[in-house]
Amino acid sequence: MENLSLGALLDVIGEVFSDEISIVVSNTEEYLYYLPSKRVDLKIRPGDPVKEGTIAQKAISQKQKVSEFINRDVFGVPYHGMAVPFYHDGELEGCVTAIYPVYTDGKSVVTVKTHDGWIPVPFASVKYVEVKDRKTYVMAEGFSGTHKNTLQEFEYLLPRESFVRCHRSFIVNVHHIKGIYPDTHSTFVLEMDNGTRIPVSQSYSSYFRKLLGF
Repeated sequence: MENLSLGALLDVIGEVFSDEISIVVSNTEEYLYYLPSKRVDLKIRPGDPVKEGTIAQKAISQKQKVSEFINRDVFGVPYHGMAVPFYHDGELEGCVTAIYPVYTDGKSVVTVKTHDGWIPVPFASVKYVEVKDRKTYVMAEGFSGTHKNTLQEFEYLLPRESFVRCHRSFIVNVHHIKGIYPDTHSTFVLEMDNGTRIPVSQSYSSYFRKLLGF
């Protein structure tokens, strides 16, 4: 184990993720490691400076996790990503970034599979997304259908100002929440405007409360 290099270890970690995700490691000034995915390649090379406006630069400057959409002005390719800073002996040393391709660049719908075919659903009409029995269900106004994406992929696909992850099995559209109530089986429960009650788990409660401001 002592002879395993950082690059070899990160290559193995990269195999754990799907071919959709690129992995980047940087110190506070330059990129140290880059593993491109089959879907998106930002053409980063070890030794390149961390660019202004990237999520890596934002995570380093803000000293906190950053997850957002970056437009094509930075690398020439639009992408969604998450950057998490890391420390050693209390000192900020750099960050690890996961890069996801943009699935809906220029689009504002989710195309849902139904029994009869497919229906493009506007983001605003999506009430929530649920994973159940290893399938992803999109619940909209008046009907529901399935989608091939995972919840993690939907976290980057759906607009952050409207959709919030509240549970390992749910992402909700905050515009369709009718009420928020205490619950004995979770931190609290959401009542959606179609009557569905959705739990907010302990691991997401602080994040959820911060985003909704209560």
